[in-house]
Amino acid sequence: MAVPGKRLIKIFSSSTTSMGSEEDYKVYCQLCDRSGPRLPAHGFCINCSEHLCQTCCTVHRQQTFSRHHVLLDKSSMPQSLSPGISNQSDSFKKLCPKHGTELIMFYCHDHKALLCSVCVSNEHTAASCKLNYIPDISGQSINSKEYQDVLKEINDMTERCNKSLKDMKKINDESNQSLADALADINKFRTKINQRLDKMEKQVKEAAKVIQKDNSKNLTQVETVCGDVSKSLKLASNAIKHFNISKQPSNLFVELKQTEQMIKDFGQSVARLSEYDVREYTFEPNEAILNLLHKEGFMGTLKGRAPSFKSRQCPHLDKICIKTSQDKNPCWITGMTLLTPDLLIIADFSDNMAIKMVDIYRKSVLSQQCFDSRPRDVTSVSHNELAVTLPDIQTIQFIYVSRNNLTKNQLLSTLKVDGNCWGIGSYKDKLVVSFKSLLRPAKVQILLINGTVLHTIEDENIFKNPVYVTSCDTCIYVSDSKMKTVTKLNWRGEVKGKYVCTDKPCGVAMTEDGTVFVGYRTSNVVGEISGDCTEGQVVLKNIQSPQAVYWSADTCTMYTSTLDFTEERNYISKSSNFYNRDKLIFHF
Repeated sequence: MAVPGKRLIKIFSSSTTSMGSEEDYKVYCQLCDRSGPRLPAHGFCINCSEHLCQTCCTVHRQQTFSRHHVLLDKSSMPQSLSPGISNQSDSFKKLCPKHGTELIMFYCHDHKALLCSVCVSNEHTAASCKLNYIPDISGQSINSKEYQDVLKEINDMTERCNKSLKDMKKINDESNQSLADALADINKFRTKINQRLDKMEKQVKEAAKVIQKDNSKNLTQVETVCGDVSKSLKLASNAIKHFNISKQPSNLFVELKQTEQMIKDFGQSVARLSEYDVREYTFEPNEAILNLLHKEGFMGTLKGRAPSFKSRQCPHLDKICIKTSQDKNPCWITGMTLLTPDLLIIADFSDNMAIKMVDIYRKSVLSQQCFDSRPRDVTSVSHNELAVTLPDIQTIQFIYVSRNNLTKNQLLSTLKVDGNCWGIGSYKDKLVVSFKSLLRPAKVQILLINGTVLHTIEDENIFKNPVYVTSCDTCIYVSDSKMKTVTKLNWRGEVKGKYVCTDKPCGVAMTEDGTVFVGYRTSNVVGEISGDCTEGQVVLKNIQSPQAVYWSADTCTMYTSTLDFTEERNYISKSSNFYNRDKLIFHF
């Protein structure tokens, strides 16, 4: 078919014989090549699967039949003639999971997504995303660092699965053995009483069988998860090795990307394996039962207790370095919040003056937003928006999260507040902020996200130095380092409880059941406070001067930063497998 506008190009190029040489251009206009001189490609049409010169691109956008086609520019277009002409050595036939009959041909760097031509046309246009044709960039996958890293992550995940399964089997065996011992004690005790206890004995045995059934169910679930993960990882490992050995870079590239996502997904599943609450049991007979046979009573108790020290899972401690090449000073992390189970947002109160986004699983800083003032604390106000306190300029800064990048929200950039704002928490459209200053009375304010103050608690009998806050739908907890208290408030600003600490409390975090964690920087521990502020105990020891703390309910993990003025300030500590629920007691 003749293309309008091409004759002029032929005239201008007819005097240059080199324009017709097949060696002149690596990628040339396929449309012109059919009937005229060979011209350099200026773009690529996704719909037609053809490279086009600059004039053909212009005409393509104007003609009725092609004006809605998707064109890639020179920087994004395939650097070989087309998918059909590519000289790739491997059989590149991976189908798009979303558009089953289309081949995966492109990679979006912004969304880390493998795409077919339909994906590019509908969702990942060249105007909005950084795209590459996979055969152009896949050659570097063979024996690459990414190849080595994925294999290492497969091995690490497999080892974690094996260890989790081994630990669960051991704990399960001890729990079942303890139940067997308890049942034996029941039988000994049963010989001292008459047949009137038959019913009670049956009840306690049935309860033990229920617990054993739960133990078996838990073990089966762990075996299933670990088996599925190990099987999938083995298949992925074999495929990766095969594509690498057979020099199939495109298939290797796709397999690596899919395996990376699979490892990330499996990481959350494996992390949850430690959530099962498996206990050992003993039977504690009621010595007074012989005197109570004529009354309705209970035979004894099955009391759940944590496994013995040798078999109990110790807290898994890990560290994440959060110092970046942009940082000119040691870090000082004074605030933390999780945006997703794998994305931790931290406030660096040092002269680095930055908010950072940390990938938990890859242990790396993905994005860093710097300020003209030091950020003290941070909270998430939506799935993609953060609020940051800047006490030195009495401002709350809103940060927008897009494609793993932190940017200042231009629609609601800043919120001026009345005082030096420190700790911050949120729930829906409300914020709770603590204020402290040498020149003004301390206070806590509850306000709307637009700045409207709803309640102010300014009473020196309640707060003298409020530093951190945490909140949920029903209540707020505030730590005060001078009063040595953690105070519970409702959203009307009314005091509903107060826990008196033995040490100066710092960061506070709340679990899904209302329990509060608090960092004690002098005694180097993290404590647990009941939701009604009546009881407290130490749950983590040897945590170096804990400053900010944050609890992840999804992975049962505690994140802490340190106040210690050493190199430790450049790390976030990650503690898991340490939180035990209250003991279970069954009466019969």
